[in-house]
Amino acid sequence: MNHRNRALLSRVMAASIGLLCLMCCTNYVPFSSAEPSPRSPYDDITFNFARESILNMTQLGIMYGTGERRFEPNKAITRAEFMTLVDRLFGIKPVESEIPSFKDVSKSAWYYQWVQPAVQLGIAQGNATQYFEPGRPVSREEAAVIMNRALNQAESSVIPAIYDDQDQLSDWALPAVIHLTQLALITGNEGKFRPKESITRQEAAVLMNRVWTYGDWAKQIKASPPSKIQLGWQYGQTTLQFERQVAQSSVNTLSPRWFFLGKNGAFEDHMDASLLTWTHAHGKKLWAMVGNHSDQAATHAMLTDLTQRQAFIKQLADRVQRFNIDGLNIDFENMMPQDRDAFTSFVQALRLATKATLSVNVSPDFGYDWTEVFDYNALGELADYVLLMGYDEHWGGAPEAGSVSSLPWLKAGIEALLEKVPAHKVILALPLYTRIWKSDMNGGGVQSEDITLTSQNSQVLSGHASIAWDARLGQYFAAYSEPKNGIILNRIWMEDGRSLSNKIGLGESHSIAGYGYWYMGGESRDSWTSVQNSLRYHSYSFS
Repeated sequence: MNHRNRALLSRVMAASIGLLCLMCCTNYVPFSSAEPSPRSPYDDITFNFARESILNMTQLGIMYGTGERRFEPNKAITRAEFMTLVDRLFGIKPVESEIPSFKDVSKSAWYYQWVQPAVQLGIAQGNATQYFEPGRPVSREEAAVIMNRALNQAESSVIPAIYDDQDQLSDWALPAVIHLTQLALITGNEGKFRPKESITRQEAAVLMNRVWTYGDWAKQIKASPPSKIQLGWQYGQTTLQFERQVAQSSVNTLSPRWFFLGKNGAFEDHMDASLLTWTHAHGKKLWAMVGNHSDQAATHAMLTDLTQRQAFIKQLADRVQRFNIDGLNIDFENMMPQDRDAFTSFVQALRLATKATLSVNVSPDFGYDWTEVFDYNALGELADYVLLMGYDEHWGGAPEAGSVSSLPWLKAGIEALLEKVPAHKVILALPLYTRIWKSDMNGGGVQSEDITLTSQNSQVLSGHASIAWDARLGQYFAAYSEPKNGIILNRIWMEDGRSLSNKIGLGESHSIAGYGYWYMGGESRDSWTSVQNSLRYHSYSFS
């Protein structure tokens, strides 16, 4: 090859490498799946102390350059950029939820999709006036607090003197800075930490690379999250619609409403074998739901009449065996309290009649007549799984308006169940619906209407509702009025990616078996990504 050809080839290679250099966070473009070049993509880090960290973070798609062959290592990094790096580092996917968390984080901003999931997971926080200040440079002490929070680290209670300028650290940042220093994730320079100075891009690269490289958390964030049962109920959809919704979701266990107890012990069969074929072809499981239409009299007759009970169980067992159904999901509601032993006997007989996975749906035990029929201890022993229906805290037609599933109510319910059923058998069912409560300001009382999360978002945004996050309840509260024979006040205790993330975080804190979703088709566009993020992030057990 002559000199001219070698020069031409060098220019072509340089141009090709330049195309692989992605824009920095301020001009975000998706990370390329192309193989990284063995040559450094940047001309301005040749003798930089952070060179290896910068290259590794670039190769992993966590950090990018600021232009063709430029990294600008000494440039300050903004709060939006830093939060984006943290998301990428922890495997958190971008979320474009309908309800903005901050007044100054616009849906049209490139960083909106990165700030939102960080808020949902409790990593990002704003100030008291609901502003995030996305364009403001991150100080070194702020960066330490954010990373300490992301790693779910307890703050140091003993504060040794480490830095000469330690008195310049803010009180709210001091414990986090000392703790991350003790973990060797951050360091000072010549005895000083310089807490109020902006963290630079090179310093951010070093911090990210240390988290990626050191300690038990490094192994966890590199690993795939553990598999959990993700059950989705079919309700009101055709088989084809249900299949499409499942294909776009996190669901790995389908529960169609196939079998019902009818009048006089009649067995109702609504099975569609094509769904079972599709389910198995896609590597998923199917637990056919067995319902009772909330018919108290018919349920009592079947449970207490041995002949009816045996006949009903035989119908179920025959279909499980004939069609290779993976499991049954028993959803009997509105049962008589005096049928407690009879219902337990029914579950026991069904357990003996089939080898299929057996799951039983129960309501939270708060000492009401509604739940007296459930012998939680016995059901926990007989069934493979007990599904806690974590919704209807305020049911349709309730005299008072309120949340479908607030966090304190759900916490009390799951903790009560876990006293009687082991965590590895508990599945927490979450709502993909909510209720809009309409109150007549002239004294006409309150009425409610079930709505999907998509409808919820549409009504709240079109009604120009006042929306505020209620940290105690773990959900947004929205209110707006409409003129209609007086003034109608609409109130919605919202369910969205943030509230679902909180609920999954609660379940993961108890290491339960999985989650159910009532019902498929009720979700909004951000629901499943938020669920996946929460399952991944809350699977980390950083010490």
